[in-house]
Amino acid sequence: MNRKAEIHAAYEHLGTHAAHYDGMMTGTSVFGCLALRFLWQFSKEEYASYMAHLLAGVPHDFAGSLLEVPVGTGSLTMPLYQTLPRAKITCLDYSGKMLDVARKLAGEMNLSNVVLQQGDVGALPFGDGTFDHVLTVNGLHAFPHKDAALDEMCRVLAPGGIFSGSCYVRGERSVTDIFVRTFCTWRGFFTPPYDTAYSLRSRLAARYESVHLHTIGSFAEFICKKK
Repeated sequence: MNRKAEIHAAYEHLGTHAAHYDGMMTGTSVFGCLALRFLWQFSKEEYASYMAHLLAGVPHDFAGSLLEVPVGTGSLTMPLYQTLPRAKITCLDYSGKMLDVARKLAGEMNLSNVVLQQGDVGALPFGDGTFDHVLTVNGLHAFPHKDAALDEMCRVLAPGGIFSGSCYVRGERSVTDIFVRTFCTWRGFFTPPYDTAYSLRSRLAARYESVHLHTIGSFAEFICKKK
């Protein structure tokens, strides 16, 4: 099985256990809280700060076109989209099972301005400069071909557009690094090589006019502007 197939299988499995996955992502379950504290090494204050800044790149009154990739189950971003009724939002994911969960959530939240579709970040099915904003939340560390993914997300972003999001970076917390190298990599959830904060900044600076990046725990959050 090649790496793309392994990733697809891993996230298809997660899609059938969405409640557990969302509980960890949002810190709203007992297991999620324990994982955030002991595996991801987030203090309560750090995780609150991480969540507060996670979607800071999207303006409160955003009314343009936005691509989110990967959307996962939508648990982290759908509440934001409820506040952006004038925006045209496209959500893409490689996993059909994850999209099934996201579609159900979007339906429950009456998000008529959100379109969900299956696709590969390494070969995005959109024209150059299609979107005003591209958002990737916790996706870069999973992508098997990171430069291709970054190139594609930059390609579909319009000049002057914003690329923002978050991802795991190595070298910040030793326990988390061990967890990622063993469990996350082995299960197909994450794919090496993993960036440090420095190397991620360099990748982004090679593609964007401005890069604002900070780390909280083992995660980097970034906001970039395209020339």
